[in-house]
Amino acid sequence: MKIPTNLAALAGTLLCMIIPVSAATLEVDKTRSKIQVEAKATGHAFSGVLKDYTVKASGESAKLKPEALELTWKFSDLKTADDGRDAEMLKWLGGDAPKGSFKFIKFWTDKAGVDHAAGTLTIHGVAKTVYFPFTVKKDGEWVTASGSAELDYKDFGLPLVRAMLVMTVDPKLVVNFQLVGKVK
Repeated sequence: MKIPTNLAALAGTLLCMIIPVSAATLEVDKTRSKIQVEAKATGHAFSGVLKDYTVKASGESAKLKPEALELTWKFSDLKTADDGRDAEMLKWLGGDAPKGSFKFIKFWTDKAGVDHAAGTLTIHGVAKTVYFPFTVKKDGEWVTASGSAELDYKDFGLPLVRAMLVMTVDPKLVVNFQLVGKVK
């Protein structure tokens, strides 16, 4: 039986519509992006900004859905505006040029319509799964992914930070991120 040409064309069009769009790459612009860690200590709070890192991100561009993200960094690029504190942080992390990484695992939308992600965060040689809400927005050619994750540094085998017998850095940290880039 021969299929009519217009029916074959319609079937081909429908097939193209249901095949998923291939992943697009997000080319992150570090001058527009920011990764920041917030910490609280006895009597004060401080933050650190990651000045350099490597990120590879991809997703389904039409729906702004993430499919992959890998982030790596050196802790020597995390700056708190206090050189002494930065040097002590590197010693606390074990010295020898400590590095960290995050690798995306999955994405979902909860019943309230909030997008969430899960990924493996590796610090001090210890890998833990972290979960956090995030948003992705597009403005012209720019895409912005932002969110906030809470973590406890003791979960990564790191000791409680104490100084001068009275000052303690709370083990609960908040990591805020805003990755801005163009879809390629």
